[in-house]
Amino acid sequence: MAELPKFQQEQYRFSAHIRNPQKTPGPAGIEDRRLAIYRDLFYNNVEGFLARSFPVIRRLLSDAAWHGMVRDFFARHRSHSPYFLDIPKEFLGYLETERDVDGDPPFLLELAHYEWAELAISILEEDLAAVEANVDGDLLDEIPVLSPVAWSLAYRFPVHQIKPEFQPQEPGEGFTFLVVYRNRKDTVGFLEINPVTARLIELLETNTSASGRQLLLQIGEEINHPNPDTVVAGGAETLTELAAHDIILGTRKH
Repeated sequence: MAELPKFQQEQYRFSAHIRNPQKTPGPAGIEDRRLAIYRDLFYNNVEGFLARSFPVIRRLLSDAAWHGMVRDFFARHRSHSPYFLDIPKEFLGYLETERDVDGDPPFLLELAHYEWAELAISILEEDLAAVEANVDGDLLDEIPVLSPVAWSLAYRFPVHQIKPEFQPQEPGEGFTFLVVYRNRKDTVGFLEINPVTARLIELLETNTSASGRQLLLQIGEEINHPNPDTVVAGGAETLTELAAHDIILGTRKH
């Protein structure tokens, strides 16, 4: 392979120094005072954006722990996207596949995913007004239409409750199920749900022909419930609640 032109070699030295100044010296002939301006500019932009994207994690960690983690991400992670808005997703990937440090909270990855999901839903380019759904339709006898900006999530830790005063060191007895959604007013919210509702949303994600009643009867069979009418009655209330949050946008007819 031909040697890179000198200016490109200098660019690589400069970028390597900016990423990890502790291990990589800067290009020769440039004052450290000048390099420091770029070091601080790049790092502070990334650190500030991560702090705003993961506010709970930032509050939980000491300054030393937080900046140590961000510095490690900044130095080691190779991003797959050039877009600034994708930095939180890249950080999540770093926590999932590269981060392995004793002393990190056991819930760190799940909490990061929970915080990332809020941002991800907020910037999805989906126009709810363009979704064909009758807001006054019958949720039981017609086909419920799930919002394209509603995700069902499951965590081992109760991530929505974690704060400086509550930091569980062991997973809960069962999963915590949540829905993150964006409503018609472009407000992002979370709704805690139970396993049955999580299964209902899972079915709605791929449903094209079954009515709300049919889906609820299917769930009743799956859990071997002795009284299908009870499942349908309770499920009707759930469908109404999901519609009130714009998690279900309305219905389509068969």
